[in-house]
Amino acid sequence: MISGLITDTLSRTLGAATPLLLGTLGEIYAERSGVLNLGVEGMMAAGAVAGFGTAMSTGSPWAGLAAAAAAGAALALIHAFLSVTLKANQIVSGIALTMLGLGLSGVWGKPFVGAPLSARFSPVAVPLLSDLPVLGEALFRRDPVFYLALALAGGLAFVLHRTRWGMVLRTVGENPQAADSAGISVSGTRYACVTLGGALAGLAGGYLSLVYVPSWIEGMTAGRGWIIIGLTIFAGWEPWKAVLGALLFGGIDVTQYLFQDAVSPNFLKALPYAATLLVLMASARRSAGSAAAPAALAAPYRPGER
Repeated sequence: MISGLITDTLSRTLGAATPLLLGTLGEIYAERSGVLNLGVEGMMAAGAVAGFGTAMSTGSPWAGLAAAAAAGAALALIHAFLSVTLKANQIVSGIALTMLGLGLSGVWGKPFVGAPLSARFSPVAVPLLSDLPVLGEALFRRDPVFYLALALAGGLAFVLHRTRWGMVLRTVGENPQAADSAGISVSGTRYACVTLGGALAGLAGGYLSLVYVPSWIEGMTAGRGWIIIGLTIFAGWEPWKAVLGALLFGGIDVTQYLFQDAVSPNFLKALPYAATLLVLMASARRSAGSAAAPAALAAPYRPGER
């Protein structure tokens, strides 16, 4: 009984954490380059409907996942054009894209409401480890997107701190003038990172409609895009810390299922967002240092300015 409860709780936590991890990894790269992307929620919604619709029409969940990433990247390119090329206010641009993504997903998703998804990912069992008692089924018998998210976390952490391109990215986010003087394309780097962030946000949305639910429901992102913004700060803009943050927030999200008979459902639903507010309040008290935001975050770069 207890072992089954532990397995079920851990499995739910990992499922809830996966889209948060994917979105946070993308937002970390966008913000590390100096671009604040508040359009994550809209990009997730667009990815969710694009992924579900494509999987329905092609019968392939992988095609759906690719379409989800493409939808998120397409919206991210709009944000990059507005904030990097036109030097528009990044906050206004991001919020506008959130509204656009939510609106478009609501319209495009109407034919899919209530439709069952037959094209689903099959669980991948890790040899030997999947047979472990209690933890085996929850940790090592999961959908392939979960393993992809973990691989991305490790890979993106390595790229950020162990490669030349990672150094270039960090320089662009901290001191774009110095990067420009060294012959680095500030605009090109920011375009690449914002697009990557949008693609990962789209993947997060695709995970919701293809794996986590799986179905299409209008508003299924349920504010997760805003939680991802808070998680980025919580993780200190570090990919490996995003794994811990996603697990924590995923666990908080799962509490509404565990204690729904003992505590008010409305209170439980508010817990993830209350935790996000606490993270943001705590971040405001951080001193400058390794956990500080990139120095050039949300500041448009104009060549020649100092």
